[in-house]
Amino acid sequence: ANMSPRYLLCLLALAFFHSSVGAEQRKLSPDNLLVITVATEDTDGFKRFTRTAREFNYTVKVLGLGEEWKGGDVARTVGGGQKVRWLKKELQKHSEDTERIIMFVDSYDVIFASGPEELLSKFSRLGHKVVFSAEGFCWPDQRLASKYPEVRTGKRYLNSGGFIGYAAELSAIVQQWKYKDSDDDQLFYTKIYLDKTQRTKFNMTLDHRSRIFQNLNGAVDEVVLKFERAKVRARNVAYDTLPVVIHGNGPTKLQLNYLGNYVPTAWTYEGGCSICDDDLIFFSEVPDEEMPLVYVAVFIEHATPFMEEFLERLSTLKYPTTRIRLFIHNNVVYHERHIQKFWERHRSLFPDARVVGPEENLKEEEARTMAVEACRKDPECDYYFSIDSDVALTNPDTLRILIEENKSVIAPMLSRHGKLWSNFWGALSPEGFYSRSEDYIEIVQGKRVGLWNVPYITQAYMIKGSVLRTKLSQVSLYMDEGGMDADMVFCRSIRDQGVFMYVSNRDEFGRLVASSNYNTSRLHPDMWQIFDNPVDWREKYVHENYSKIFEDEKAHVEQPCPDVYWFPAFSEKMCDQLVETMEDHGQWSGGSHTDERLAGGYENVPTVDIHMNQIGFEKEWLKFLKDYISPVTEKLYPGYYPRAQAIMNFVVRYRPDEQPFLRPHHDSSTFTINIALNRKGIDYEGGGCRFLRYDCKVESPRKGWSFMHPGRLTHYHEGLRVTKGTRYIMVSFVDP
Repeated sequence: ANMSPRYLLCLLALAFFHSSVGAEQRKLSPDNLLVITVATEDTDGFKRFTRTAREFNYTVKVLGLGEEWKGGDVARTVGGGQKVRWLKKELQKHSEDTERIIMFVDSYDVIFASGPEELLSKFSRLGHKVVFSAEGFCWPDQRLASKYPEVRTGKRYLNSGGFIGYAAELSAIVQQWKYKDSDDDQLFYTKIYLDKTQRTKFNMTLDHRSRIFQNLNGAVDEVVLKFERAKVRARNVAYDTLPVVIHGNGPTKLQLNYLGNYVPTAWTYEGGCSICDDDLIFFSEVPDEEMPLVYVAVFIEHATPFMEEFLERLSTLKYPTTRIRLFIHNNVVYHERHIQKFWERHRSLFPDARVVGPEENLKEEEARTMAVEACRKDPECDYYFSIDSDVALTNPDTLRILIEENKSVIAPMLSRHGKLWSNFWGALSPEGFYSRSEDYIEIVQGKRVGLWNVPYITQAYMIKGSVLRTKLSQVSLYMDEGGMDADMVFCRSIRDQGVFMYVSNRDEFGRLVASSNYNTSRLHPDMWQIFDNPVDWREKYVHENYSKIFEDEKAHVEQPCPDVYWFPAFSEKMCDQLVETMEDHGQWSGGSHTDERLAGGYENVPTVDIHMNQIGFEKEWLKFLKDYISPVTEKLYPGYYPRAQAIMNFVVRYRPDEQPFLRPHHDSSTFTINIALNRKGIDYEGGGCRFLRYDCKVESPRKGWSFMHPGRLTHYHEGLRVTKGTRYIMVSFVDP
């Protein structure tokens, strides 16, 4: 009753303001929002668009699906008028709807980053009836740049790849279209916007600061990923905004693919799924005879370490071999022996296999084309899997896993052990070569796990047969007149067709093998790979029970004499190949060679032997001592930390008619290792070692097992007589 007229007027104005806001909010309900897009084909980009639309619960109307596109090549030149014609017809249905909000966006190169509520809130705060996205380039007519209104901050020029507005206003705008399908849609909207009368009439503006629309062309450096606990957002750091719609316009589609890995959700730090969509298919209950038919193509284009193991893994794949068609291209004469051995063992598994050898003089790109054409021409070929010889595919379920991912083109993530060298690139340079993406290291190291859309894959990948026969049917995947490498041609061809390539690190698949230092002039060149390929070397040459020493010492370490330990060290293959290498070298010691060593004071009693430095294996042997013997020494001799230095490293040969035994002596070492390289009772009779102070004999050394005992003072010992055959042992005087 005591209110002043002025105070009452303020209350009435405030009430009117709140009622107006409430009415406006009712108008901007997500129920009144319709997203319209255009897509003539169900491409990978369109599938990604619809997936993000589903994720954020947008209602989407698709125009033109299945129809012929007549709007020109908009990726390279002007065009796109067909989109306006279709939109003109569609908006006639909503021209009288005063509450309907329409958003038009492209689809092949667009993703959503947030939902309708945020979108409508930002649209409302802009305070205009129609809002177009903005960019930093005046396209397609640079001459119109000066006619644009000046802006204080933000992008100045209109982009037609995304706009939002009230249905009545948008309908009135597009009803003005009277041009050809191949005319430019962006030029049409630009001229309307630059007409001040129409701009005012339709209450038009541009989203200068990317509050709603983020066009990536010319703005890639402005956009970063903002990581939160449960989600990832693309953030424009130039304007401190979180755009709702991300548009990879112009040449920025690869950057959009990268952002698409994270929006809406595409990764976890430890395990789990990435793009958790409905695409996955499963074959857990499918009978073998109904599994997809896979053409497996193997390419041996250069000399590669551990070839026997590579080929053997083909036979251990957990996939019905009746549903595999094997193709092998071997371009290396040295590997013919490995192919022959594999074929003799596993011919029955792959009766329809085709092997193309070096005698056919087929270039790499020709061989790859031959293999992929076989699948392309066979309507029953469901998948094509290409694998190069420098892939150690240790996961036998790889084929099944990749098939279940249900992607057009997908690669298992592989890298060199302990290195960042992998079989994919996260990004490309402007010239189309390697560029490190922001998350490359995290993906390679498994700190971010998921399914990743990438621009380049190599060495191992799977392609759907249906894609080879449709989208890629007219494409030369490997051959290029410009002389570009086959892998570069392949990836460029896939990208140009708008087909997405993925790499998965959801599972452990294996690793890449380094081949650059592989010297096939040696008898067993794999033995020299301990530096370049330590994991493969260990699997091949270290005893299978070696690691169990550290799990259960009592079960895998014996002490036959005081302070003399006996443990597994070498595999059968290492023993055999070391002996064969020494015999192939053939320069067993004697005469002046022995005298030189005696003068050096390292070997008190001469033996018939060949030293590691004679075969060029000294560095590799010292690496073995450091990585495999030192840890055992530290465990068994507590408090002693070996330097793992050794000057005397040699293989000794004992024969009844040559040198059958070794007289008592001390070793010039802190400790000595002595590895048996062949079997007593099979390869020789007699032999062994006797420690005189303890009167303790070890007469039945096991092949591949190592003695380890102190040298110098305490363990005076002798080599017992070999009575038959030939005995080989590897001896190393450690820390002399």
